[in-house]
Amino acid sequence: MDVTSTLAFFSIFLLIGFIIIYIGFRFFKTKHLIENTPTSKIRSLAMGFAEVAGTVLPFNERSVLISPFSNQKCVYYEYFIEEYRSSGKNSSWVTIRHEKEKRPFYIKDDTGKVLVDPTEAQIDLLKKNTYNSSLGKDPPENVKRFLETQNLRFEGILFGINKRMRYIEYLIRPNDRLYIMGTVKDNPYVKDASVTEGVEDMIITKGKNIKLFSIFDREERRIVKKFSFISYAFFLFGGIIIIATLIAIFKTVM
Repeated sequence: MDVTSTLAFFSIFLLIGFIIIYIGFRFFKTKHLIENTPTSKIRSLAMGFAEVAGTVLPFNERSVLISPFSNQKCVYYEYFIEEYRSSGKNSSWVTIRHEKEKRPFYIKDDTGKVLVDPTEAQIDLLKKNTYNSSLGKDPPENVKRFLETQNLRFEGILFGINKRMRYIEYLIRPNDRLYIMGTVKDNPYVKDASVTEGVEDMIITKGKNIKLFSIFDREERRIVKKFSFISYAFFLFGGIIIIATLIAIFKTVM
């Protein structure tokens, strides 16, 4: 490979390094936005970007879902069905089914409640239900019934021996405490004929100017810590790639 081709090759790594640093700046910007936006009481909400914290209240009876594995009432669920597979010397968990479902809900604090439309939200939950099946161990009965409805088998073809599988379920349930960042807009449901008494004239959703719309099941301090760690990790990794590439370019031209 001649010098020109080598430099062109290294330029790709430089570009990758700068892209990684740019992503780090995006995470850092999000961290800065979270830190500098005060958490509002719902009664004091105004149109525009806001942070709120409170407990979940279903919008109405039709908005209540039943979770696939634990059969709990919820307004959001996401599940993963994974199988442990081996190929030669390599083994890993492979997702064979992943689905999510979400419904509008209220977030309520000691001053009032406001409707949340989670359709375009990034939902980041730590709490989860995890179930397993393996040799000599069947999944729980609720999981078995759900697998039957999805035409999925936890038993292998050979002798009906159980496969090694796990079933992971994330939920937002009534009375769960959430921290939400999004844009407050006019509530379209108040113009609907099906509106019920008590629906406020506001809704939290994704904005046009500030597109951040996230839902967490933990307090702000831990969220900021997470974004700090991710941003600095991207800065470090991108910086290492750029420095290593510049050293390689210097050796090539010298």
